[in-house]
Amino acid sequence: MLVLRLLNVVAPAYFLCISLVTFVLQIFLFIPSMFRDPSTTPLFSPALLHGALFLFLSANAMGNYILVIQSSPEDLGKGLNLGKGAEVVADWLDGSRSPGSALPSTHFCRLCARVTQRHDHHCFFTGNCIGSRNMRNFIMFCLYTSLACLDSLVAGMAYISAALSMSFANPLAFLTLLPHSISQFFSGALLSSEMFVILMLYLWLGIGLACAGFCCHQMLLILRGQTRYQVRKGMAVRARPWRENLQEVFGKRWLLGLLIPVLNVGSDYHRQKEK
Repeated sequence: MLVLRLLNVVAPAYFLCISLVTFVLQIFLFIPSMFRDPSTTPLFSPALLHGALFLFLSANAMGNYILVIQSSPEDLGKGLNLGKGAEVVADWLDGSRSPGSALPSTHFCRLCARVTQRHDHHCFFTGNCIGSRNMRNFIMFCLYTSLACLDSLVAGMAYISAALSMSFANPLAFLTLLPHSISQFFSGALLSSEMFVILMLYLWLGIGLACAGFCCHQMLLILRGQTRYQVRKGMAVRARPWRENLQEVFGKRWLLGLLIPVLNVGSDYHRQKEK
């Protein structure tokens, strides 16, 4: 438990550090290197369009990240007479039922020390539980983080290609870039800044693919009307049309949530809260 609590603190700091490094490299290194002659740069130049795209992706990723933390699942145990003692906590830990409540897939999280509705999992990078209240923002966070990482990967490859006068037309060039760069770095033929960018390329690739895969898996569970916790516990769910499952998570204003980071005000959860 001590290791998990430590990870719950270190992982968000790691994410914010990577985000800051990515932002600095894009704004102060990659994008300026795309300008050949700033005085003759057209309004809709590739460099300006890339900068606008990166800022759009970064703003959505960070905005949804903040909303995931702010819209943390409510502690449903406050409204229920759960009592005290290990027996009551054990009833919540099994996740199959909640005392005095008919809420589906409720679960007591040891790290958050609260009971959440439609618990999916505990995300260490946000230091928060993911449930019915912040699921949509969490998926948008994963989506835009993946796109921002892949965008940084392409920009970084363009920078390295120009700096080292190499081509990535051959797919094997990227696979052999790291070992070749390490040998050049220790021989003094490669600058430390260029070596750092090369290391970040592989980090962006790993984070981007991981977030994309996790987002696709999460969408598949939503279409089925399931959560990761329900799948892990083998809990049966009521069969519903996939459109209803999507609307329960994304609400009727799903298009707005794709463009800007907003709360999921159109979901079934918030309509129940208003009643």
